Amino acid sequence: MSENIKMSELVQVSKFEEFGLSSELLKAIKELGITTPTEIQDLALPCIMSGEDLTGESATGSGKTLAFGCGIIDKVTPRGGLQAVVMVPTRELADQVKESLKNFSKYKPLNIIAVYGGVSISPQIHELSRAEVVVATPGRLLDHLERRTINVSKIKIVVLDEADRMFEMGFIEDVEEIIRACPTERQTILFSATLSSDVKNLAKKYMKNPQEFSAVKHVDPSKLKQVYYDVPKNMKLSLLVHLLKQESSGLVMVFCNTRRNADFVHKNLTTNGIDAVAIHGGLSQNKRTRMMDIFSDAKAEVLVCTDVAARGLHVDNVSHIYNYDLPRDAKDYVHRIGRTARAGDSGKAINLLCEYDYDNFSHIEREYRNFSIERIELPEIEKIRTVPVDDDRNGGGRGFSRGGFGGGRGGGRNFGRGGFSRDGDRRGSSSSGRRGFSREGGRSGERRSSSSDRGNSFRGRR
Repeated sequence: MSENIKMSELVQVSKFEEFGLSSELLKAIKELGITTPTEIQDLALPCIMSGEDLTGESATGSGKTLAFGCGIIDKVTPRGGLQAVVMVPTRELADQVKESLKNFSKYKPLNIIAVYGGVSISPQIHELSRAEVVVATPGRLLDHLERRTINVSKIKIVVLDEADRMFEMGFIEDVEEIIRACPTERQTILFSATLSSDVKNLAKKYMKNPQEFSAVKHVDPSKLKQVYYDVPKNMKLSLLVHLLKQESSGLVMVFCNTRRNADFVHKNLTTNGIDAVAIHGGLSQNKRTRMMDIFSDAKAEVLVCTDVAARGLHVDNVSHIYNYDLPRDAKDYVHRIGRTARAGDSGKAINLLCEYDYDNFSHIEREYRNFSIERIELPEIEKIRTVPVDDDRNGGGRGFSRGGFGGGRGGGRNFGRGGFSRDGDRRGSSSSGRRGFSREGGRSGERRSSSSDRGNSFRGRR
């Protein structure tokens, strides 16, 4: 039976010195300026360091990487072969986790690598022969298993990060196959933004009496101001341009539901003099990495993105979140707006609603009744002339609503069974149990939007 521990049950906040960490690890943590454990670190570290299995429910940016990273760094032996594997849903998160683990292991000579699709597999084969820790997306990791270019016989620790997202993206069959290939005598650590029934069933199937921790605090309503505009669909982009030109503080993320809409918004923002970059699953890995670096370094003030950027990635100084499209899943709304108002800072979430968004917005309001989302009257704005997006291979499929407004169908197609995308990451649907591949090259977490079935129940707000 799993033990559910809440933060309120702790008498006092522990210090890192009390977790039994090595002096090398403590020195690296101190040099990174980390002085006080976060809630999830305080809850999970005693269990992790004692070698127990655990499931942790915790939001993006809560310090999970350091929590499982401490166990990996202090338990993995240099030059002892591959001993730890961390599975993550996206390529960007793989790179970010790898870099974090390298920072934490500054004073211990560990070979930590990231493995994902969208890049050549040959260098990875060479690196895997020398690695002690691998951070990987499930599709490419399973590819290596099937090629026998990875040896998992010495694995001590398996980490599943953002487990709920891997379910949503159809990776869970690959994840299970990888887990079954690892030694049964191991420590298994699972972190998820939500401990759904699917995630709990996975834990029950592959973990030994896991302790269960909950440290969920997605959004601090007192720090995050949430507003919405009710705007005609043919004025949504004009409103976005108008509002962005008024902003002068921090970085801005603009979320779209489809790759096609992200490309459309990005192209028209840059056409109207706004310094913006875009990221979605239809771009090559090198380009995605380059765009994220540009945004993180504040060389561009606006990032137009799909939900591939809503989970896991850490970007400082994001002051505003714009939802150009409202997500179908209310939980995705929380993950999006959770990119701002972090570490005690304030932030603002702006929702641009046209008729295609009413149903989705209503779902969000019903799910999160504690949110106060204020309606703002439309300002006087000038309608801009929009530039269409050219069809190209990086696009997100067909079927966006005319002019780029609303959700559209987007998202690419699935083909056949047992296939691979061009970048080697498998795709599939956890509900159907089928695998397929995408012309666009890799599952990125975007969903198909179904604007055609959305009603006008929200019109009473206008």
